[in-house]
Amino acid sequence: MTEKNNFYITTPIYYPSDKLHIGHAYTTVAGDAMARYKRLRGFDVWYLTGTDEHGQKIERKAKEKDQTPQQFVDDIVVGIKDLWAKLEISNDDFIRTTEERHKTVVEKIFAQFLEQDDIYKGAYEGWYCTPCESFFLERQLDDGKCPDCGRPVELVKEESYFFRMSKYADRLLQYYEDNPDFIQPESRKNEMINNFIKPGLEDLAVSRTTFDWGVKVPGDPKHVIYVWIDALSNYITALGYGNEGSDQKFQDFWPADVHLVGKEIVRFHTIYWPIMLMALDLPLPKKVFAHGWLLMKDGKMSKSKGNVVDPVMLIDRYGLDALRYYLLREVPFGADGTFTPENFVERINFDLANDLGNLLNRTIAMIDKYFDGVVPAFAGVVTEFDDSLQKLTGETIAQVEAALENMEFSVALASLWQLVSRTNKYIDETQPWALAKDEAKNAELASVMHHLAESLRIVSILLQPFLTHSPREMWKQLGLEQGELTTWESTKQFGSLPGGTKVSKGAPLFPRLDTAEESAFIAAAMGGGAQPEQAAGQPDAAGKDAQDPKAASQAPAETKEEIAIDDFAKVELRVAQVIAAEPVHKADKLLKLQLDLGFEQRQVVSGIAKFYTPEQMVGRKVICVTNLKPVKLRGEWSQGMILAASHGDQLTLATVPEDMPNGAVVK
Repeated sequence: MTEKNNFYITTPIYYPSDKLHIGHAYTTVAGDAMARYKRLRGFDVWYLTGTDEHGQKIERKAKEKDQTPQQFVDDIVVGIKDLWAKLEISNDDFIRTTEERHKTVVEKIFAQFLEQDDIYKGAYEGWYCTPCESFFLERQLDDGKCPDCGRPVELVKEESYFFRMSKYADRLLQYYEDNPDFIQPESRKNEMINNFIKPGLEDLAVSRTTFDWGVKVPGDPKHVIYVWIDALSNYITALGYGNEGSDQKFQDFWPADVHLVGKEIVRFHTIYWPIMLMALDLPLPKKVFAHGWLLMKDGKMSKSKGNVVDPVMLIDRYGLDALRYYLLREVPFGADGTFTPENFVERINFDLANDLGNLLNRTIAMIDKYFDGVVPAFAGVVTEFDDSLQKLTGETIAQVEAALENMEFSVALASLWQLVSRTNKYIDETQPWALAKDEAKNAELASVMHHLAESLRIVSILLQPFLTHSPREMWKQLGLEQGELTTWESTKQFGSLPGGTKVSKGAPLFPRLDTAEESAFIAAAMGGGAQPEQAAGQPDAAGKDAQDPKAASQAPAETKEEIAIDDFAKVELRVAQVIAAEPVHKADKLLKLQLDLGFEQRQVVSGIAKFYTPEQMVGRKVICVTNLKPVKLRGEWSQGMILAASHGDQLTLATVPEDMPNGAVVK
């Protein structure tokens, strides 16, 4: 793509009344993925995030801490910016509503509304939710409580300025009709129309007198401009709107291509904000996308429930890419999702470690072994499986692009993982270890190695919107530097990886985790058990060492009866390579493996199907007990046993280096 296009995307500006959690990270990572994708496609992107720092709740919180409101928000904002840096959010600006560039323009906007008679002074009486900074009518309450957060509300009566919302209601409905994609998902639009507009759009109170922390109404300083005019205006003040001579970004980027918001603030972004823009005679945003909540098993995250997930802890322990992948893969964007420690660990193990990491590791190892670490040149379609892999690659690129254009992040990653799985299966189909034994099939072997390396190159490029470290590590192992061969457009031509490229084996992308141990650790960090800070060797009240899950797993286990060295010498252990694998009929736990022992081929039935797929087994080097008496399992003969380590519900195969020859004795 040579033509430059502009793309403006925003997150909600977060309310800095407390430390942010994984739910806030979810929104911002999603926006970051979209911004990165658009940049990769050649767009000039402006990605905005920030903080909404005024209001009664901030004023009260600051007083509790014996601080000024400004001191209070300054401390919180430092933590938010640190979190965005740790998440490697690529935002272009961070707007704070306490900045002069914002406050002066909010005053101008309010004055313009007054001059146009869009705002008038009156008296307000209604139910107010302080945490949500929202007023509600009696009929809108949910069992007498805030319909958004479920907390108690208080009856408030005060002098207020009002915005004539009803004046613009018909025009807003027409905009909905003319722009069917304006509110996404579609269900949110129906909710706005049926619950708020059709029953009669009430004039909106837009000032408060019961607190002092905020932008003052021009000429009437006892009134503070209410949060929704103040906060919503950030999307244009950050671009320089209202600042003469400094509004070029506004000219370039407005209207916004998409506002990302949580579903609890859809009403303000799809009713109040569009009406304010109409009153300012400005274009409306092209889209408001309301995502769901990242929930826990017991509902929304809250400190009182002890179920708040700290993204910093997850990044420090598991790496940034693991967290970003989980957030974007696990939850369909627009719907609610549920975080559990078990799901988080399983995503790392199965998708990242087993599927992607293992594919890269096996490919580099085979290129090292069969072609001295040099990628063979592309020769088109050589094996009977080459064409289908090439076609799926092209289809995957199109599917990922289509999904990302609709902000369907989980759909995009699911499509990409189909390609990862298919490439793993391609190894099983082509059986490069068998091709390597026949010099006449060297061209087929070379084609297989190129197809594997090229598929990984394309996967690494398509991963860039989602993951920030793994693509670069994949390039390093594939012998690539960031440049022409790592651009999005380079994925459109399969076979672009030059022959002669030197690969370099590196550390595993994602080490496999112990599900039980790591789930327990995360639960403890959330407040569901002993805190991890206490874990490592800290004495408890009885003077004994408290242990974290990992330390506990290292405690002495009950051992079996001792044997003599002569008894152990009776066991014959040899290196074997899995050349084929398939499920055993009507046996969910069993895989039937064909092993190459160098001097012969054997069949072994192993109870590992819960932990490894047939595709993941093919090509692996394992350790086999070769002098066991054959036994029949579910109708299949098993001539030996492969070794594995187990702990709780986790199992990991014992393996040896790729260069260890088949049949080598393990001593």
